[in-house]
Amino acid sequence: MRGGLRCISGCAGWSCLRHNTRDLPTSLLITGASQLLTLGGCDPRRGAALAHLGIIQDGALLVGDGLIRALGTRRTLEALPEARGAKILDLGGRVALPGFVDSHTHLIHAASRAEEYEMKIAGRSYEEIARKGGGILNSVKKLRAATSEALKRRARQALAQFAAYGTTTIEAKSGYGLDVASELKILRLHKELAADQPLDIVSTFLGAHIVPREYRESPTGAKRYIRLLTEKLIPEVAQAKLAEYCDVFCDRGAFTREQAKQILEAGKRHGLAPRLHAEQLTRRGAAQLAVELGAASCDHLEQVNSSDIAALAKSETVATLLPGCDFHLGLEHYAPARKLIDSGAIVALATDYNPGTSPTVSMPMILSLACTQLRMTPAEAITAATINAAYALGRERHIGSLGVGKFADLAVFEVADYREIPYYFGMNTCWLTIKRGVVVHAANKTAH
Repeated sequence: MRGGLRCISGCAGWSCLRHNTRDLPTSLLITGASQLLTLGGCDPRRGAALAHLGIIQDGALLVGDGLIRALGTRRTLEALPEARGAKILDLGGRVALPGFVDSHTHLIHAASRAEEYEMKIAGRSYEEIARKGGGILNSVKKLRAATSEALKRRARQALAQFAAYGTTTIEAKSGYGLDVASELKILRLHKELAADQPLDIVSTFLGAHIVPREYRESPTGAKRYIRLLTEKLIPEVAQAKLAEYCDVFCDRGAFTREQAKQILEAGKRHGLAPRLHAEQLTRRGAAQLAVELGAASCDHLEQVNSSDIAALAKSETVATLLPGCDFHLGLEHYAPARKLIDSGAIVALATDYNPGTSPTVSMPMILSLACTQLRMTPAEAITAATINAAYALGRERHIGSLGVGKFADLAVFEVADYREIPYYFGMNTCWLTIKRGVVVHAANKTAH
């Protein structure tokens, strides 16, 4: 690759463009992309349209006030009058695309569950580990004991790593608190983190992750916990505007279809749009419940059947696939991505970043798994991790594709062809990440 970051004043560094938007020039010309993947438009992609990346060879973008003002070939943009006084960021023949949108993460947690990883390798099942006090309940215990500052510090480190792999927007769920104080603590941390670091965070209330330990001893414990969620926590979360979405883990050992419907309908009454953890370990009818409720997404879907796929194909509910979870658990059965795509469902990809079943922030690794295990093409995987994921979060008008008036959120990769991003599995080829026109990660940090 040739070229690097440079500006019209001759500096060879990246720090002049990083974080401080007050020091940005009126315009920034990002040029020299061998392939600029625009994924133009705001509509989610279905079927064959997932492969349409809108590639501009030798592409360039003109950015002002954090928004894309123009895009096209280098020659076209460099000839624009508005570009003449712009600071220049030369990508040196690298591949640029919209910043990844990670639409399913569990950002706030207190510690890893590495001890359980070893148990899984020895042959213990997810359910066996949970029955022995591991799994989600293990994370709940650790989170309740952690200070807000310790949780925030850990999350901030993770967010820096998300940016380092090309992600510019994440969804973040609660769900490791499972009591009033701890769930509210997590959601308030989402809000604080969104204000003090550059990535966008979309907050989801997942108080219905599982029934907490203190409610499990009584036959009426689940009903009492659901009452706490629907009558206390959901109204408080909504009133304080701590979340946009309400999610439920509907599966064996968690919540039934009927319980999930009760919780999500309470969320809808208070303005929280529904999402669902659906058909991961067993089929419970959660995918069709998601369609019935008009959920933004239903996620996992390893156990869906043909009727579920048909329902999703006719709906606006996004089928979000999480192959990192299956990979980490050592499962042989992945979600049927090809059937979902060929049926016309809106398919997205996400990391499911969490301490127990998918401890990764790497969207490029998720693309690799989508290609090798889900049999998606590189183009389909990129679309699923950008514009379709943005649609799953209701952000498709602002992010997920590159177009005039959209946020200048980009990920730049040290590759010659976009297909090499998933091809180099387990490697981070992300060279630069830009959020609203500001560099938030650079692989080669040259001092100004």
